[in-house]
Amino acid sequence: MGHAEPGATLEERIASHFRDSANLKLAALGALQAPIAQAVDLMAAALRAGGKILSCGNGGSAGDAQHFSAELLNRFEMERPPLAAVALSTDTSTLTSIANDYSYEQVFEKQVRALGRRGDVLLAISTSGNSPNVLAAVKAARELGMAIVALTGRKGGGTPSLLGPGDAHVCVPHDRTARIQEVHLLVLHCLCDGIDYRLYGGKQ
Repeated sequence: MGHAEPGATLEERIASHFRDSANLKLAALGALQAPIAQAVDLMAAALRAGGKILSCGNGGSAGDAQHFSAELLNRFEMERPPLAAVALSTDTSTLTSIANDYSYEQVFEKQVRALGRRGDVLLAISTSGNSPNVLAAVKAARELGMAIVALTGRKGGGTPSLLGPGDAHVCVPHDRTARIQEVHLLVLHCLCDGIDYRLYGGKQ
């Protein structure tokens, strides 16, 4: 599960990416299956009770947060009512005003404090587990009594120390950002499918 060998051709580099990604997904299943199921149950329970899912992340993880929110608000693979989800990385006026007036570290925290309620869930995505603005959002969510689903990589960084016993931590056992993000996308699809299954029986 490493980089392509020095001097590898373009075709060999492409093949290496495919093999590494596939191997990591299969190797990580045993460690990730239970926390993913726990995350599904937290999210499904919140949605069933009238709560919502707030999601946040930076860069590629911001894209993942928005992808997940879109799948809930619209649909994943079955026809069902729209589900309440908000990606906190989409409002550029809010993000830039908070970053300009206060600090970039607070761009998600302030939104969590304004929009989050007890019974909601925060989906916090950080490949390193150390993103300061994501950690600040996690702290705010804990203070509000929200449940947390954390998607991280490596060894989770500073995230695990902020989680409670009822929170879910899906930590991809790898050091390379690209591989972690690829597994995160698969995890998000598992969450979407699992939520539909829990709420609607997965009937298409």
